[in-house]
Amino acid sequence: MTVVIVGQGPRSATICNDHALTIIAGPCVLENQGMAIEIAQELAQISDQLGVKIIFKASFDKANRTSSQSPRGIGLEAALTIFEEIKKFTSLPITTDVHECAQCAKVAPYIDLIQIPALLSRQTDLLIAAANTGLPVNIKKGPFMAPEDMLHAIEKTHTQKFRGVIITERGTSFGYNNLVVDMRSLSILKETNAPVIFDASHASQYPTALGSSSGGDRRFTPILARAAVAVGIAGIFIETHPNPKNALSDSATQFPLNNLAQLIKQLISLDRLIKDSLVKALLYKTPSDVTSF
Repeated sequence: MTVVIVGQGPRSATICNDHALTIIAGPCVLENQGMAIEIAQELAQISDQLGVKIIFKASFDKANRTSSQSPRGIGLEAALTIFEEIKKFTSLPITTDVHECAQCAKVAPYIDLIQIPALLSRQTDLLIAAANTGLPVNIKKGPFMAPEDMLHAIEKTHTQKFRGVIITERGTSFGYNNLVVDMRSLSILKETNAPVIFDASHASQYPTALGSSSGGDRRFTPILARAAVAVGIAGIFIETHPNPKNALSDSATQFPLNNLAQLIKQLISLDRLIKDSLVKALLYKTPSDVTSF
């Protein structure tokens, strides 16, 4: 099974479907330096308390907002300073998403994992530019794509500087303004041998349901996260905010920061149960008796 290393030093994350669960968390969009550092410090504290690897995530530009009038973020140049400060104060690995090829090389020295947005998961030039940075790449599966289609996206990242790829499931379009999560998709994605992450926040989203913005229901975030962990995957992606209702982006689905530690604790316990059970099955049964995880 493929292993992808994100970051350096004691807080680096070893991401693999057979390893302990990794968490990718942070606000949807960078709003200001103070809030970003506050969230990162809380995530670092949770990491230490629970013994879980956490990667800080935030977007510098939400180029795919429904309306041109919606806030997009602070921009790339301002974000680089914030990423530097987060590293300085927390040493957490950092990931952010890119929308244009030129952004990849600019942001790469400041982060540890490049994320490809779901709506750009088939963009060949962007995938190649991301892989050419030498960083591992996290490709979010488009809601219009079958899980088997991700093999082609993975292939596009196989450049000379390739450092590994991660696949993130975030739900599939279900009619208009809705998503459905087929947990079979996680098992199919694991057959690519890439580490699989489940995005419990965007899977709770109702795309463009509010007319000029997307809606959603954060009540379903912990339910979907627990169900995904039960499949036996590499990690969970959760967007979190100190005051979700006032978040500048995805306010309907961001998870309250003060409730995050309890949720992660549940997910860790479930992950250990599932993966310990699989190890025991492999030790005491013949391969034909073991249900695929």
